[in-house]
Amino acid sequence: MKAPIISSWFGGTHIDAPADIESAALRSDKFRLEREGDWRRLEDILKRMERGGLRRISDEDLLALPTLYRTAASSLSVARETSLDAATLRYLESLVQRAWFQVYGPRQGLAGWLRSFLMGGWSRAVRGIWLEICIAFFVMVAGTVVGWLLVAQEREWYFRLVPVQFLDARVPGASREDLLETLAVEESSSGLSVFAASLFSNNAGVAILAFALGFAFGIPSLMLLVYNMAVLGAMLWLFAGQGLTVEFAAWLSVHGTTELFAILLSGAAGLHIGRSMAFPGERSVLSAAAESGRRGAVVMAGVVLMMVVAALLEAFPRQLVGGSENRFLIGGTMLAMWLAYFFAYQPKNLEDAE
Repeated sequence: MKAPIISSWFGGTHIDAPADIESAALRSDKFRLEREGDWRRLEDILKRMERGGLRRISDEDLLALPTLYRTAASSLSVARETSLDAATLRYLESLVQRAWFQVYGPRQGLAGWLRSFLMGGWSRAVRGIWLEICIAFFVMVAGTVVGWLLVAQEREWYFRLVPVQFLDARVPGASREDLLETLAVEESSSGLSVFAASLFSNNAGVAILAFALGFAFGIPSLMLLVYNMAVLGAMLWLFAGQGLTVEFAAWLSVHGTTELFAILLSGAAGLHIGRSMAFPGERSVLSAAAESGRRGAVVMAGVVLMMVVAALLEAFPRQLVGGSENRFLIGGTMLAMWLAYFFAYQPKNLEDAE
């Protein structure tokens, strides 16, 4: 007996359900058979690339990869529009995603990127913003002088500038012995790792903020540099008043040559973006901001690394190493290392990390 045919009417259109299902299945099979050869070839190329990179791929297959990718992407679009079976859709979605990564994705892994970053990309990005570094350095020196002059004129400025966590014995009127005690070494390293983590969080926050504020033509970045260095100027005035300039400078140099350098670079990177937006030249503002933003991002990736180093130096060597000579030696060595890396080390024929 012939199976009954279920029919219904929608807006005057008669639908023969079993016939439509059979027709849809035939269309799906035909669609797959017509294109399956290209899909299988693309999948085979992708498997070999995922296992061994480009070394396993012939020139012919490598040239065919973009065309096969576009064919698979077109097939996926058609499959979605015509509501083909779910299995075909899932297969094509996975295939197109894998192919996109091989065609347009990054050409190097984390290890390769890190190598190119450390072996020239970071230093080239820093040298690319040399003018902004000079401006930021001048602003930081000016901020230090401003902080000194403000507290020298009126002591109340010290309490307005210096954060609460530094207001222990380091306050105007403190004796030389009390101030010298704040520069002394710790008896043990217990708890210093937590201190290092706290310092890293605080210092990295300042650096990132100085960079992020650059979009407003760099003006907020420069103001932040002035404020942070005014704090240093105020504390320098305090210790100098008790004849502890050398001791304070030695204590600060252990981590300061790295930390202040990192803050200098972050402020310069923010200023680089702001200056590009204010003076884009023949480029559009958006393209100028995008270009400077990419260079600034490379600089900031290194700044975070410098902040990690500064936090470790601040929590361990600075707290455990005594003597001005030893402290100056550590700080001077770090400064020489950073200067040599950024401005003397210029490797050739390495992929730029930007």
